[in-house]
Amino acid sequence: MKIDYVLDSSVILALMFGETGWEAAEQMLPSAAVSAVNASEVIAKLLRLGAGPEAARRAIDQLGVAVLAFTLEDAEAAARLERVTRPHGLSLGDRACLAAAERCEAAAVTADRNWRIPRLGVQVRFIR
Repeated sequence: MKIDYVLDSSVILALMFGETGWEAAEQMLPSAAVSAVNASEVIAKLLRLGAGPEAARRAIDQLGVAVLAFTLEDAEAAARLERVTRPHGLSLGDRACLAAAERCEAAAVTADRNWRIPRLGVQVRFIR
């Protein structure tokens, strides 16, 4: 499967809860993936909202997106991105998505406007 999009947790949550931009995100699903770090963020959010562990995992599985391992290469890329993204408030999860997108030569997709960073070096698409 060719991966064209790596989805941030904000995009997965928009899909799950029908938030603004979910329709745009839904069209990306056939060629989308998510970093295991971002999948963990989504599962943690669902657990906080009262879902059981199995239900939270099923919610990710039902999207039909590949879950990408967070590799040492991703860890290095995320670390390199920290300096340029810190002033914009991006988290490790955000940088994990960017690193996975860079590795896959795909666009990172988010709902978070603070990803508008010049000279980021990774293509970013926004669902809203």
